[in-house]
Amino acid sequence: MESDGSAKIATYYNASDLGRMLSNKLLETARNHLTSTANSALYSFLLFVITLSLQQVYKEKLASTEVFTILGGFVSSLLFLLVLTFIGNIQESIGTRTGWGAVIFAQFIAAVAAGAVHRVCVTTCLLFSMGLLYELNKLSTVMHQQQEVVKGKKAY
Repeated sequence: MESDGSAKIATYYNASDLGRMLSNKLLETARNHLTSTANSALYSFLLFVITLSLQQVYKEKLASTEVFTILGGFVSSLLFLLVLTFIGNIQESIGTRTGWGAVIFAQFIAAVAAGAVHRVCVTTCLLFSMGLLYELNKLSTVMHQQQEVVKGKKAY
């Protein structure tokens, strides 16, 4: 058995240790490279305009079959998410909060966009939007809890 002189060192970690280290590193990187609310609002608005434009260009295709109609509702729910992100960033930058008003307004805009494609898209948009809002709420809760833990640590 020939050896090339290089030693390979393998370090084994527990899977939960690796997960914790990775999540801590990702959170640290995210905190250090957060985009400003103005940039986030701009990006979400631009993505909203592009997505809405593409949805309107392909609305005949999206209304052609049942599967594409469901896809049209999903695309409209993405519009809901983008509008909600835009409104949230604008509110954050001016220091106000409206709560459910922003959600209802964003859903109204998404429903109008979905209704321009097919009336069934409105229903599927509402269902997908509720799912996205639930997941967004879970993500927000986790992120705020982790920020409170980091802020609550004492420096020794």
